[in-house]
Amino acid sequence: MIIDDIKKANVQAMRDRNTTARNIYGVVINKLMLEIIKRRDGGTLMTEADEVQIINKTIKELVEEQEGYRTAGRVEQVEEIARQIDIISVYMPELLSEEKITMIIEGLSDRSVPSVMRHFKENHAGKCDMKTVSNVLKNIK
Repeated sequence: MIIDDIKKANVQAMRDRNTTARNIYGVVINKLMLEIIKRRDGGTLMTEADEVQIINKTIKELVEEQEGYRTAGRVEQVEEIARQIDIISVYMPELLSEEKITMIIEGLSDRSVPSVMRHFKENHAGKCDMKTVSNVLKNIK
């Protein structure tokens, strides 16, 4: 699981006295642990795809925060957030390319929009951008 790798990296960041890494690892670990507890109460388990979605959401939040600082002219904070994004992006799987998405769609028997989107959400969650899937699907038809 990704959370175990992040916990190990957090311990190493503590040893290295890397506050930037510690800050972002702490945020991500907290979000993941809250989701694990929520799911445990609901009787379901956390999957790696769920972990990827949480990390991806965290990265999007950081990008939004970075834009706010950029608008305010706070260069130091923009650079700090960029470093945090770089640190946590290591745990994201490589996204599927448009060519690979096209190949997957062409291999499906039902190429209707709901069917294709459901297939990618179920089988490739966190490994592709759904907007890209939608655009590729539009270009195929």
